[in-house]
Amino acid sequence: MSSTHIVKRYDDELRELENAIAKMGGLAESQLAAAIEAVTRRDSGLAAQVIEGDAKVDLLEQQVDAQVMRLFALRQPMASDLRHILSARRVASELERIADYAANVAKRALVLNQVPAVRPAFAIPRMGQLVQAMIKGALDAYVAHDADKAVVVWQSDEQVDELHNSLFRELLTYMMEDPRSITTCAHLLFMAKNIERMGDHTTNIAEMIYFSERGEQLKRARPKGDNTPFAVVTRHGGPGKPTP
Repeated sequence: MSSTHIVKRYDDELRELENAIAKMGGLAESQLAAAIEAVTRRDSGLAAQVIEGDAKVDLLEQQVDAQVMRLFALRQPMASDLRHILSARRVASELERIADYAANVAKRALVLNQVPAVRPAFAIPRMGQLVQAMIKGALDAYVAHDADKAVVVWQSDEQVDELHNSLFRELLTYMMEDPRSITTCAHLLFMAKNIERMGDHTTNIAEMIYFSERGEQLKRARPKGDNTPFAVVTRHGGPGKPTP
């Protein structure tokens, strides 16, 4: 086999990995959009579809894992190729977590659809739209190998945090004014936190893209505006599934 053919095949395999990540990201983004629509329309059928669709994202992550292992075993990548392949694996993991949180939003939508709506619920779609835009921006940056676009996504997380803080305060006030709304508002609090965490995982993706393209970490302080009691100590998701 000629060296030219080997190089071309290697390039094709790297492109296949990139396409798999793009497909996985598109599915995670659509999962979030559908979950938010299920909340807005109080559509239990759509929420159930989102929950079922989570398995598709899990399967794609497994396929990415297999592609990465194959590339390491057969190609022994170095330098920028090594960074790109390692980043692809981590991006896939972050996208899988985002899809998990979308499924959690859908699960809570099923519960909320059984009780009367409360006014603060209308802020949930706004948060979802902001994070959806972040995911789209991150995927665009990944496909374009554009570190500058990744930085723009990275900076957007603060806006999601600020909206989360505002909604948190509003829901607490609502619960104090009307104790009958406590159960509903508690579900909304967790739903908002799920969406905020999706923004965090998307920010992780932006950082990985920057590292993959520039070979160095972002040196600026990470934008963070979440000061609610639901805030977590570390910005990177740990192992396992997020709490529903």
